[in-house]
Amino acid sequence: MHSHKVLHLPKAHISLQDTLNKELGISKILAQLLINRGINNVKEAEEFLNAKLEHLLDPYTFSQMPKAVQLIKEASQKKHKIMVCGDYDVDGLTSVALLKDTLRHLGQDVMHYLPHRINDGYGLNKKILQIATHNKVKLIITADCGMNDHEHIQELKDNNIEVIVTDHHESMHRDGPPASAVINPKSKDSSYKYRDLAGVGVVYKLCQAITGRLLSENLDLVSLGTVADVVPLTGENRVMVKEGLAMMSRTKRPGLKALIRISGIKDKEINAHFVSYILGPRINASGRMDTAETSLSLLMSESEEEAERLAKMVDAYNRQRQKIEGKVLEEAESIIAREINFKEHKVIVVAGEDWHQGVLGIVASKLTDRFHRPTIVISKAGDLCKGSGRSIKSFHLFQALLECKDVLEQFGGHSHAVGLLINKNRISDFKDKINLLAKERLKLEDLLPSIEVDMELSLSDLDEELIAQLDLLEPFGTDNPRPLFYTRQLRLKAEPLILGKNTLKFWVTDGNITYQAIGFGMSDFKDSLIQAKGFDLVYTPRIDTWGGSDTVLLEVEDIFFK
Repeated sequence: MHSHKVLHLPKAHISLQDTLNKELGISKILAQLLINRGINNVKEAEEFLNAKLEHLLDPYTFSQMPKAVQLIKEASQKKHKIMVCGDYDVDGLTSVALLKDTLRHLGQDVMHYLPHRINDGYGLNKKILQIATHNKVKLIITADCGMNDHEHIQELKDNNIEVIVTDHHESMHRDGPPASAVINPKSKDSSYKYRDLAGVGVVYKLCQAITGRLLSENLDLVSLGTVADVVPLTGENRVMVKEGLAMMSRTKRPGLKALIRISGIKDKEINAHFVSYILGPRINASGRMDTAETSLSLLMSESEEEAERLAKMVDAYNRQRQKIEGKVLEEAESIIAREINFKEHKVIVVAGEDWHQGVLGIVASKLTDRFHRPTIVISKAGDLCKGSGRSIKSFHLFQALLECKDVLEQFGGHSHAVGLLINKNRISDFKDKINLLAKERLKLEDLLPSIEVDMELSLSDLDEELIAQLDLLEPFGTDNPRPLFYTRQLRLKAEPLILGKNTLKFWVTDGNITYQAIGFGMSDFKDSLIQAKGFDLVYTPRIDTWGGSDTVLLEVEDIFFK
């Protein structure tokens, strides 16, 4: 037996390793890990390892920030009502919560609008003008949306309502939206030096500019939205998330405290993994199953009793989401088995009758992980069908949709995640067109599952001091993954044990050193390990404190058998 994944091992950069080792007093192993993450000099390495709030950029380096702040101050002086229009995911909800909280502390009269995922879809819609007019709103601020809502923004402007767009999505138009001010690091005329802010990161910069303060007390919300939106944890994002996660573990927000408690992680140090897989999905669940207002109320709650009630609600929504997602995933896999020819279809386009629109993105993500090719999942309900897509590293999905726009009604998103609206009778045309593009751009090796390994080590390289240095790289996430090492020619030391949840526990040796290893979900490897004469291991080392003593433990990612 052999793993079918392709192993990618970067070339060692010896001279830069030596420089970082001498100048910063770090190991050459840590130096190479930094190099693998795009660090090219001592200053960058120092800032990465010692990410501090002082490294954050001046919010006024957004060229249109002065105009945005002026409009907000004018609205305050004239006692005009402001409406914040957000999105129904974690990034959008944390953006709205942060912006409303900041404006209210300044004495601003502010309301909000959240679209319903199924009834309204993403972004601004035709309801906005009616709601704004009815409530005598004079200024609208978008949060995590608005970049491609030209028609609705123009309509608002024509009715003497000013619009500030704060967003981080790519524009599908040659020109930006006709707003009074646009704050977006990805807008074509942006002078901002860091492009990868999440929507809540952009809102945080606006709030800093409005108040003239650092607002570090709000970084728990910023880190929550940033990690959940799967943006790169580099640059400013790294600074904000590192500070914000530490703050989240001791947050004073009743809603976050209740959610952490009900999720079963109350006494644990909150890290990016907990946000991605435990907190984020629960906050997203209310918007997927019903209305995102429940999760927004939870984030903004000031009462512990109300927070407890709302946390139980979003937890129940999450369980409901898991059941529906499982059913849709099973049906999608069945259709793929019948209809998809993997020799011809480099992009999976799968459509099913009345699939719940709230789970399409999660199902697309799981199918992308399983089949390692871009996947778009479409729910056929009426003539206009909604879809969600996820992609692989080597295929820019938003750009592909731009080139398929003649067969789409609407679309938006990023390089790796998109949403779309398509006429039912154009699904087949879309499937053919996007696969034609993929055929030109994707090579066979792009479609093979791979593992990006940081370095090849021997077991003798591992010790507690090295593992302590690895902790300096946290928080881990997009563009800053957990370090993975590769060690060859190991043997089994004793018979492996199968623990709960298909976990495999075993001992490995190179003949001189023996370490304990653990493989989550890898119980199927037991027989192969016993039979193998030897194997190579891909793993992350960590310190295991169970039983009161600190020992090195290898957390296994993959096994390559001889």
